[in-house]
Amino acid sequence: MRGASAMLRRLVSGTAPSCRSLSSISDHLILSSALAASCSSLILADVATPPLFITPAPATKFHSHLHLNHSRSFSSPPSADPSNVVSIESEEQFNDSLRKVQDESLPAIFYFTAVWCGPCRLLSPIIGQLSEKYPHVTTYKIDIDKEGLGSALSKLNIHAVPTLHFFQNGKKASEVIGADVQRLKDTMEALYK
Repeated sequence: MRGASAMLRRLVSGTAPSCRSLSSISDHLILSSALAASCSSLILADVATPPLFITPAPATKFHSHLHLNHSRSFSSPPSADPSNVVSIESEEQFNDSLRKVQDESLPAIFYFTAVWCGPCRLLSPIIGQLSEKYPHVTTYKIDIDKEGLGSALSKLNIHAVPTLHFFQNGKKASEVIGADVQRLKDTMEALYK
């Protein structure tokens, strides 16, 4: 407890290394647990430079003066995908793409993914590499959390991500559920070589 009271004294007095920008912290003792942990680890380490993820923010009536800037996008920007990887943005676009693949007997992969899915993030660069290796195969990347895709996903029985549907000659020829890289490569080799 002595360490906690020493930390509180340093925070209130403004002598904590990462909290020097705070003007009246005694008036605003509402600190998030992440901020408290960050400040305490900095105080214990006695580091003179503030961490990169804490930035001053305007004070509000109920909030502290610090703002944690810790958001991060887990998906790649659309321009990072190879040209034969198409991001599906709506149910209409999904239905049109599926109809085109079936009617024109095109080789295609429907890759069902989600931004929050760790195995999907592992698989995405591999799918990008395979898309470059098999340029005649179009990969349709579908984020299952996009609004309006629910009925299309339920029709196809998509209950897990990543899920890949492989189409050959207008029909679903194979399916891979999960981040099984070797099975993905073997399936593409067998169907699209």
